[in-house]
Amino acid sequence: MKGALIYKKLCNLLLIVFPFFLFGQDVDSDAEIQRETTIEKIGDYAQHAPAVTALITILAKKDKQGFWQFTKSYGTTLAATYLLKYSINKSRPESATDGHAFPSGHTAVAFSGASFLQCRYGWSYGIPAYFIASYVAYSRLEGVNDRHDGWDVFGGILVGVGSTYLFTTPYQKKHYNLSFKSGKGNYLLGFTYKF
Repeated sequence: MKGALIYKKLCNLLLIVFPFFLFGQDVDSDAEIQRETTIEKIGDYAQHAPAVTALITILAKKDKQGFWQFTKSYGTTLAATYLLKYSINKSRPESATDGHAFPSGHTAVAFSGASFLQCRYGWSYGIPAYFIASYVAYSRLEGVNDRHDGWDVFGGILVGVGSTYLFTTPYQKKHYNLSFKSGKGNYLLGFTYKF
C-alpha cells in the first residue's frame, strides 16, 4: 500500500519536472551564454529556497519532530550525493575535466527541501517548492558549460526525494483525540494518541 502511494507521488512529481527537461542544452551564441549564465546563477541560489522555507515553516509551527526529520533527511541527501559523486566519478558533459557529475548536488538539495515540505506539510507547500526545485534542475541542464545531463539531474531528484521519504511523516497538529459515545445505558470514553 505504501509502495503504491510513493509510486503515485513520484509520477505526480515527474509530471511537474518533465517540461523543464524539454528545453535543456542548446547551441551557444553570445546572447545564449549570457542567458545561460543568468539561469545558472539563479539556480545556484534557488537550490536553497525549499530548505530555507522548510526551516522557517518548522520554526513557525514549533515542529520539533519535523526539525529532526528534516535534519536526518537533508543530512542523508548530502551524504548520499557526495558518496555517489566520488564513488561513480562520472565525467561532465562537453568533456569538462572536473568529473563528479552524478548525481547533481544542486538538484538533490532542492528536491530534498521540496519533498520535505510536500511530505510533511502537504501539497499546498509542496507544489511551489517543486516548481523552484524543477527550475534548479533545469538550470543544471541549461546553465553555462552544461554542467549536467538528464541522468545526473534525474539521479539528484531520486536522491533528494528518496532520502526525504525515508524519514518524513505528515505533520499532525493534534497528536491525541478524545471521544465519547453513549447509548442504551452504556458509556464509552475513547482516547487515541498518534505518534
